[in-house]
Formats: sequence, C-alpha cells, structure tokens
Amino acid sequence: MGSGERDIDDLPKNAANYTALTPVWFLDRAALVHPDRPSVVHGPVRFTWAETYRRCRRLASALARRSIGPGCTVAVIAPNIPAIYEAHFGVPMAGAVVNCINIRLNATTVAFLLDHSRAQVVIADQEFFTLAEDSLKIVREKNKAAFRLPLLVVVGDRTCDPKSLRYAVTNGAIEYEEFLESGDPEFVWEPPKDEWQSISLGYTSGTTSNPKGVVLHHRGAYVMSLSGALVWGMNEGAVYLWTLPMFHCNGWCYAWTLAALCGTSICLRQVTAKAIFSAIATQGVTHFCAAPVVLNAIINAPPSDVILPLPRIIDVMTAGAAPPPSVLAAMSRLGFRVTHTYGLSETYGPSTVCVWKPEWDGLPADERACLHARQGVRYVGLEGLDVVNRQTMAPVPADGTTLGEIVMRGNAVMKGYLKNPKANEEAFANGWYHSGDLGVKHPDGYIEIKDRAKDIIISGGENISSLEVEKAVYMHPAVLEASVVARDDEQWGESPCAFVTLKDEVEDRSNEARLAEDIMQFCREKLPAYWVPKSVVFGPLPKTATGKIKKHELRAKAKELGPVRKSRL
Repeated sequence: MGSGERDIDDLPKNAANYTALTPVWFLDRAALVHPDRPSVVHGPVRFTWAETYRRCRRLASALARRSIGPGCTVAVIAPNIPAIYEAHFGVPMAGAVVNCINIRLNATTVAFLLDHSRAQVVIADQEFFTLAEDSLKIVREKNKAAFRLPLLVVVGDRTCDPKSLRYAVTNGAIEYEEFLESGDPEFVWEPPKDEWQSISLGYTSGTTSNPKGVVLHHRGAYVMSLSGALVWGMNEGAVYLWTLPMFHCNGWCYAWTLAALCGTSICLRQVTAKAIFSAIATQGVTHFCAAPVVLNAIINAPPSDVILPLPRIIDVMTAGAAPPPSVLAAMSRLGFRVTHTYGLSETYGPSTVCVWKPEWDGLPADERACLHARQGVRYVGLEGLDVVNRQTMAPVPADGTTLGEIVMRGNAVMKGYLKNPKANEEAFANGWYHSGDLGVKHPDGYIEIKDRAKDIIISGGENISSLEVEKAVYMHPAVLEASVVARDDEQWGESPCAFVTLKDEVEDRSNEARLAEDIMQFCREKLPAYWVPKSVVFGPLPKTATGKIKKHELRAKAKELGPVRKSRL
C-alpha cells in the first residue's frame, strides 16, 4: 500500500493465501476434472486432457534439461496444430517465454524477429522448416562469429507430405515427438514467482518500420483468458474451432481459455468456408473466432461448400478491421450469433465488446446492424477505456460525432515493447495506452472506431472516415471486398479512392469504367458528396496473415496512380 494508506488489519501475504496468477494452472485442473475428455483434435490425431497435460510437462522438462528457462525465448513457427497449443503451456511451465511467429512472413522479417528476441529454441512445423532455416541463415550472416544456432525442433504432421520432415531431420533438427520423449511426463513445474513475469512475446505487423515486440505477462494472460469466456458467455465443455491463428495474440487468449473451460480445440490447418461448415456439421463445434475477411468468405461461399441449416446456434467472435454492418447482418441470417469485439496485440487481443442489449432485438434490421458494428464497452478484465482529445487528453463528449483517440489502461495492457524505450514512452504517455485508433463515444457510452489516425482522409480541410466510406461501398450488390484510402487530388488535396474485389457471380467485368461509375452513383445516395470515392480500382486486395487488408500497400498504389485531375469543365 502507498504511504498513508491504512487497512483494517496488518495481515501479511503468505504461501497459503497468495500465489502469482498464471493461466498455466488451468491445464492442471482440466487434467484433474476431465482427464478423458478430448482436449485437442487435429485430423486423425486426438488427445485427452490427461494426455495434453503429460505432453506439456514433457515439453517443459525437455526444455529445462537443455537449460531453457526464465529469460529465454522459444519461437514457434506453425499453423494451428497441437504443438503450438502445447507450447502455450509447456514453454511457460519451463519459465520461458513463448513467441508464436506469423507463418506468412518472409524470411527477412522472421530473421529480424528471431534475432531481436534472441530465440534459443525454434520449433517449426515441417512445412515451415525451410522458412526457419532461411531466416537463421540471414541472422548468421548478420551476426557472423557472434551467431549461436538455436536448438531446432521440427513438428511432423501426418496430413502433410513426409518429404519436408525427412529434409528437416537430416538438416540438424530434432523431431518434436522425439524431443518430447526426452522429457519427464511427471515434471514438477513451478508457477512464476511474480505474475509480472513475461509469458509471451508477439510482434506487431510492422507495416512501415521494423515490427515491435509486444511483451505480455502471466497476470494479464490469466485475467484476459477468463474475461474472454465471460464476455462471450462460453460454457464449460465448449467445442472451439481454430480458424483464428494461434500465432495472433495467442489466439486472443483462447488457447488458455479452453483449458479453463475443459473445452475441446478443433485444429484447422487451412481455413476455408468449406472446412468451417464441415467441422460444424461433424465435430460438434460451438464457437470460433475470425477476422471479418473470414466472415466474408463464409457468406459468399459457393453453395457446394455450405451445409445449412446449422445444427445449432454457432457463436462467432469477430475483431480486426471493423466489419461492415452488411456482413454482420448476413452472418446473422445464416444462423451465426456474432459477437463483435475490438483490441490490439498490445491489449492481449480483443479488450472491448459490443455487448448486445435485449431491447435492440425489436429494432429494424439496418439499425440493429449499425449498433452491432460498434466496438462497444470495455471487457470485464480491462479497467479503463476512453476516447480522448489527442492534444489535451480530455475525454470527448459522448455525442457520437466528436472524434478522439481510443485509449486503454489496466491489467489487459502489455508490459511494453521489447527493447524499444522510445515506442514505450509514446505508447504510455499520460498514463494511458494510446491505440492510434480514432473513434467517437455514443450517448450510451459505447465507442465506435472511425479510423486509424493514419487512415483519415482530409479532403478540402474536412475529415473523411475511410471506414464509413467502406461501409457504403460494401453494400453495393457486386462488391465482395472493399478498402478505401486517400489519393492525391488536384482540387481537394485528397479524395477517397476505393479498391474493390468483385463477387464471382458478376458476369460483365469488361467495362470497368461503367462498374466504377455505378459504385460511385450508389455511394452518392448514401454519403455526403465529398465522401463519395472519386476513383475505383478493381482487383484482389493484399492481406496480412490475420486477414487485415494492407492499407499501406493500397496507399502506395494510390500514389502511383497520381493525383485525381481537377475537372476542366
């Protein structure tokens, strides 16, 4: 307690009444309560909670026997397979930090991550072993004599061609199952002495500079994995489909939540609408998380991939770029119950939720969809959330129109960026975590994102929300996906430029000028005149591994197009 603060007693903490919080305890309990219940299912492979607990203890023991413990980083390069799930428990059981790496990054970026984190172990799925190998060659070249090769472990997968596994084993890697065999299934693991100890390291996408290493602690992981279950109304024994990559914010903490609920993880190596519908029909799936791009794939799936009606209400959590109201409404019509959340790597994944109110059920569909598209209120485990004036830090009025920056504080905020004091100073200025997202606060206290600070379009001195323009473009019947960025404009400084992917069923694609004009006319009926896109570009949209559209690449394309010419009329 601070000086001058008094309590009613002078009773101290002791070993009987205080222990550091860690989500690793959930696994110990799941193995006790439901030892024979399926924990992880991956194609022909099925483990029970008792087996998963033994495997994780083996992993921890195998690492500890090689002096991997506190202060060490273990990198994992894998899709959603049992080994990456096990790493979320086995690595922290050894006292080390788990760093799950995005499998869609190139070798140069992975090399930066491995070097920056000083990874002492690299666990790679057999299909991504050459990515690990190529990355380490780059690190070796950079560090020369100072380079120390990490311990290389390769994970075999019977659903894959065995050639890549053979290659890895003959090139210095130990096979994962063999590595586990070297560990003790009864290994006595210790929780962290301090819950502030790091549990995981994850890197931001680094679209304009080097990625930043987000360090998360045991306390936050514990609080947020329980919070995620509470805000979603997840029940004990939930069957969860891994459509969201576990390398993304530790699967939004659901890797740990599933152990707390003694639920079952269904691994999905490749995410397609067909695989999602099939798992729902055959595996008893009750929940899955997905970025809006996956929702879009579901609602636009060819009829041959769709299995309807759904056998039960399926709960879907979505976050990432704000999903257009039209996408949320279409998911609801198919029988999915969508929970809309928002957060960042720096806040353990989602940390706000659009809590649905029963009184909204009777509203017209359009109004419901717009309410549903808001980012909402703070998670149970987040203590502070506000929208503030970026200059003064004063909260903006709850009028639904005054723009400010979304800020957070509490146990759901990261420890900080690894080895980056300048970024930490900026991120934590004035005692809040600064998201960089601009939004408004509605009269009911719900927040709504209007844009990333860097994505606001300033046309003739007026702010235009690229997200609001995207919502309008998305409503056009021919549009599958849309992203709107600023393009230089001779008359207005900047004007909206829409990048659009058309639906497969659009037959006449030859006359792009006519299609573009049709989309612009459609937007004129829905938006202020100066918000209407002045240019429309057709083609596939570049995306990150988590389905976010790479707006920096689209901005570069818009720059290449040159400015929109001033009308000569």
